[in-house]
Amino acid sequence: MQLVVARIGRAHGIKGEVTVEVRTDEPELRLAPGAVLATDPASAGPLTIETGRVHSGRLLLRFEGVRDRNAAEALRNTLLIAEIDPAELPEGEDEYYDHQLMDLDVVTVDGVEIGRITEISHLPSQDLFVVERPDGTEVLIPFVQEIVTEIDLEEQRAVIDPPPGLIDDRAEIASSREEA
Repeated sequence: MQLVVARIGRAHGIKGEVTVEVRTDEPELRLAPGAVLATDPASAGPLTIETGRVHSGRLLLRFEGVRDRNAAEALRNTLLIAEIDPAELPEGEDEYYDHQLMDLDVVTVDGVEIGRITEISHLPSQDLFVVERPDGTEVLIPFVQEIVTEIDLEEQRAVIDPPPGLIDDRAEIASSREEA
C-alpha cells in the first residue's frame, strides 16, 4: 500500500535542500536518510533521501542527485510516497490515514448531506476536511472531535455536528440579511 508521507515545499539555500510539509506521524522512520520514496508526479522520482535536519521548526531534506537551488525548486509541490505494509495501519480507534478519509460522504448528525471529502489539508494547529458540496462549492470542516463526531469507514461517511455558521448556505445567509 502506498501513502503520501510529505509534500515538498520551497527550496532552502543554494545546495539543494527543500522544506517539506510532513504528512506522517513517523517522520523519523519514513523520511530518514536512505529512504527511497516514490513521487507524484512519478516523473520526479523515485527520490532517495540523502540528509535531513530540522531548521527553525521545519524539516529540511536533501535528495541524492539534487545539488543546487534550481533542481530543488523544480521538485516543489511534489508528493513523497512511501510503501507501507498493510499490517502497519493505525491501531488507534480514532486514527486514520488520508486515503481512508478521501471520498467519504459528509452528513450532519440529523442526516443532512453536506458533500464529499476531496482533500485533507494539514495545518499546524489542526487538519481540515475540504468538502465539495453538491452545488460544486467547497466548505472547510475542522477535523476535531467536537465537530467530526463519527467516522464510519464501512458506510463510507463522516458524521459532523457543525457549530452555527460553519456550513450555512450563502443563500440562507443572504435571505436572512434581506429579512432584517
